[in-house]
Amino acid sequence: MAAATTPAVPEQAPKTPLSEIPNGPPIIEGFNVYPRFQDETFKEKLMRKTKQNPFVPIGCLATAGALMYGLRAFQQGKTHQSQLLMRGRIAAQGFTIVALLVGVFATALKPKA
Repeated sequence: MAAATTPAVPEQAPKTPLSEIPNGPPIIEGFNVYPRFQDETFKEKLMRKTKQNPFVPIGCLATAGALMYGLRAFQQGKTHQSQLLMRGRIAAQGFTIVALLVGVFATALKPKA
């Protein structure tokens, strides 16, 4: 015979009165409402980021240079040189990705001041 059971009612937490709600937005660790670099121009930000991780712009320039020279060699009919430069472009792209990842991990592991 099946025993009759009453459905379990989950206990509800007591509601907090409005007087206990803190004023202003919630405080989230690592988030600042006021950006640190409000008046930073594009050039200033580029220089700051380049100083933080100089290998990313070097990799980007190497990638663009290999691409341009490879396309020019292809246009001139130098297929062997074009192939070598396209392989160099892939290597430069890989270097750039590794530089980005190293920069991200270095920033994540840096102690917060």
